Amino acid sequence: MQDTHSDLARHVQRLLRCRKCPKMYPLPVSQGAVTSKIILVGQAPGDKEPKLGRPFAWTAGKTLFGWFKEAAGIDEQRFRSSVYMAAVCRCFPGKNPAGGDRVPSPAEIASCSVWLKSEVEILKPTLVIPVGKLAISQFIPLGKLDQIIGRKFKVNYGWHLFDLIPLPHPSGASPWHRKEPGKSLLKKALRQIARHRAFNFKK
Repeated sequence: MQDTHSDLARHVQRLLRCRKCPKMYPLPVSQGAVTSKIILVGQAPGDKEPKLGRPFAWTAGKTLFGWFKEAAGIDEQRFRSSVYMAAVCRCFPGKNPAGGDRVPSPAEIASCSVWLKSEVEILKPTLVIPVGKLAISQFIPLGKLDQIIGRKFKVNYGWHLFDLIPLPHPSGASPWHRKEPGKSLLKKALRQIARHRAFNFKK
């Protein structure tokens, strides 16, 4: 475990120095070297996260951590100290002229994927929780959320096998998780996560 933590700490230091994508806004966002058998994968930081220095630090984060508090009795501080938090892209992509945050390009996603692959190799998770369509699509073919949320998948990623339990994005711009069938499917997914053996840190 000590070697794992040391490897992860060195990995995070390299990540924070990354400046490979010219259209992305540094600094890369990281929660730090949290050694865990659970990896949560977001999409990309918003404009507040680089300033605050942690993922899911704003409105969507409040919703996300509220889900885990209700479903598993875990508050934000305990979650952050017990779950490794990653993302498809680690820097803020900037704003879309049409409104909202810019969606990272395929080249940016491919360039940043080396970090997630290394994290899976180092941590060897038993559970991965992708949050939002962009994150889900890195692991399984993306269909309608109605067909994905509330299910558990076995995924082989980077030669490592783990359980994948997807969640919708907690953005206020998306009504999917606030109306049926999304509301019920979200609760089902959260129950599956709370009961997963990787969540033994609750005890």
